[in-house]
Amino acid sequence: MPAITITDGSFFKLLSWMSPSYPVGAYAFSQGLEQAVDSGLVTNRRTAGDWIRCLLSRGNGGADLVFLGEAWDLADDLPALRELAEYSVAFQTTCELRAESLAQGRAFAVVTENAWPVDGLAEGLAALAEQQAYPVVVGFAAAKHGIDKEAGMLAFIHAYTANLVSAAVRLVPLGQTDGQRITAEVHEVAGEVMARASSLTRHTVTSSTFMADIASMRHETQYTRLFQS
Repeated sequence: MPAITITDGSFFKLLSWMSPSYPVGAYAFSQGLEQAVDSGLVTNRRTAGDWIRCLLSRGNGGADLVFLGEAWDLADDLPALRELAEYSVAFQTTCELRAESLAQGRAFAVVTENAWPVDGLAEGLAALAEQQAYPVVVGFAAAKHGIDKEAGMLAFIHAYTANLVSAAVRLVPLGQTDGQRITAEVHEVAGEVMARASSLTRHTVTSSTFMADIASMRHETQYTRLFQS
């Protein structure tokens, strides 16, 4: 991966876009983790860490990296980009996960278009219309801003992990130190997850997190909820 220095504008953009303060509403979603805690599947740091690593390496997290990378590659081919976005939306296994991807994608598109405009960005986002899947929008915006693809993927992994760790800290509950231990453990496998994602396409990516999918489905009818997914 090319070195990124603290004076590089791309690095500043990544820190801004993937920050918890970027208004995409990431804090409102748990990818079914809330139901997993409620049903007793996730009860401590070990099980929370296992759940998050599995989502990243075998589920939606890793799949989203594939879609992000392809969006980066297709940034100058808007019809193909829209087809990819439609595929990404269809890939979501539950209603809540689909709504999450679209809600975050639309929010990211609106904020980035207004705060970080660049040639071709508005046209591409308009071409996606109602299919603004979150990883596709992020990958497209990164390409238009000249941000290195692998750097964008790594930042996305970090943001994805940080959001789920934050949810676990509140839901299990866990202490802040245990939350950071989970983040450190994910860091150890991030390179492997990125390498796998880089070798896949939308036609070869898979998801095998059946318990997480079931948890997401059950979450739709959970009696009390803190999160939207």
